[in-house]
Amino acid sequence: MFVMIKNWLLGATEESEYKLLSTECKDGVSYEVRRYDACKHVCVSLEGRSFDQVSGDLQRKLLAYMSGDNEQGEVMNTPVPIIFTVFPRDDGSLNRRLVAALRIPSSFQIAPPTPTDSSIRIEDRPGMTVYVLRFGGFAGESEFRAEASRLTCTLGDSAPFQRKQYLCCIYDPPIKPYGRRNEVWFLQDEP
Repeated sequence: MFVMIKNWLLGATEESEYKLLSTECKDGVSYEVRRYDACKHVCVSLEGRSFDQVSGDLQRKLLAYMSGDNEQGEVMNTPVPIIFTVFPRDDGSLNRRLVAALRIPSSFQIAPPTPTDSSIRIEDRPGMTVYVLRFGGFAGESEFRAEASRLTCTLGDSAPFQRKQYLCCIYDPPIKPYGRRNEVWFLQDEP
């Protein structure tokens, strides 16, 4: 955990690279459309408890892996963002299923270290195009739901995005008091 906080505070982080396809503004709401290439992620999931109850625990598991809690003892730069896949119900509330992921740093993409925790897995994730809404502050379930609702209203019914899941992204450590960056990503339906 100390290594993760040190990396975040001293700038030893690696942001996921993307191609900015467009920046849009509709009804006073600005959002981006980005393209991310396929890559490996380290993931952990949990069911049965709320976002706010488990997001911190899932983050700590992933960050422990990045901080050397893996079979090779490799300490890696902390990638950002931490990505939570959530599954909304029809009423907008979130299902009690949560998947947390971090992109494996570039220098480990070919051969990522093997997790020692059996709940952690390495996934090959496909490339994706996402609609992105950025916001600040400390974000929990209610903030992510509110921003997802705002992005849904902004994009409208005709936008080609997946409605059965979306991604909640956190870029900053919990100890950072100001200038925080969070994002909601909607996966664009691929043709």
